[in-house]
Amino acid sequence: MIKIDGVKVAKEIKEQLKQETSAIIASGKRAPHLTAILVGDDGASQTYVASKEKDCHEIGFGSKVIRLPESTTEIELLSIIKQINMSEHTDGLIVQLPLPKHISEKKVTDTISPLKDVDGFTPANFGLVARGEGGFIPATPFGILKLIEAYKIDTQGKHVVVIGRSNIVGRPMSILLSQSSQTGNATVTLCHSKTKNLEFFTRHADIVVVAIGIADFLKGSMLKEGATVIDVGITRVSDSQKPKGYTLKGDADYSSLEGICYAATPVPGGVGPMTRIGLMINTLEAFKKKNNLV
Repeated sequence: MIKIDGVKVAKEIKEQLKQETSAIIASGKRAPHLTAILVGDDGASQTYVASKEKDCHEIGFGSKVIRLPESTTEIELLSIIKQINMSEHTDGLIVQLPLPKHISEKKVTDTISPLKDVDGFTPANFGLVARGEGGFIPATPFGILKLIEAYKIDTQGKHVVVIGRSNIVGRPMSILLSQSSQTGNATVTLCHSKTKNLEFFTRHADIVVVAIGIADFLKGSMLKEGATVIDVGITRVSDSQKPKGYTLKGDADYSSLEGICYAATPVPGGVGPMTRIGLMINTLEAFKKKNNLV
């Protein structure tokens, strides 16, 4: 079984982005800039934002993290977002999810300027992507497309099963894989918690994209021989044998895929690094659009 190595592909793309950024700076322009807002002290969110900061540094982007307390009100957060929307210095803006329960994720997402929405969450960008008319592709689906491209996984006329219907991964993934494109033209079945006899669909799939947040949910016995699995899930599972007290698990039981699948993404080290790559590509694109470089 081929290990679809997101770390390796991300490193290669980051080097390309670094070279392009160096050329921009050499031309006398400032570096692209990404601003992230983090509300509260969720450990996983802090780790993820720190990784984004590191990526920006390695590529040569400017970056800033605005850290706000859990007690920040919705009005206060929306006000900060509106200020950043107006900032000439910021090209990309992300608000790290999840947010505290007293803050509406929908209101926050809808307030971000579509021109700076490098996570691809706003209705404007979602609509453009759905119509195949540009727009910022959500970071995780974008990263998955880059993996598919890098490993030359054929999607043309293939049957793809997407498990999970979130607006962040499942829905956009199903749209992108069915579009007329190099990494599309697939026949897509979108499955979810109300799907009956899920295994019927997975056993007939050439490619399965699983994004439901349930550790080890997808087993090799649920797949046909030669299938490819893209595992988007990442769950912290208690493990007293580990220094941190937990181990990271994907939605697919990776060990059970061996001998059945043609290829699969591991967790960690598969889709995760590529999600951040999608974000970096979108940030560079936002900068180029603002400066009429595209």
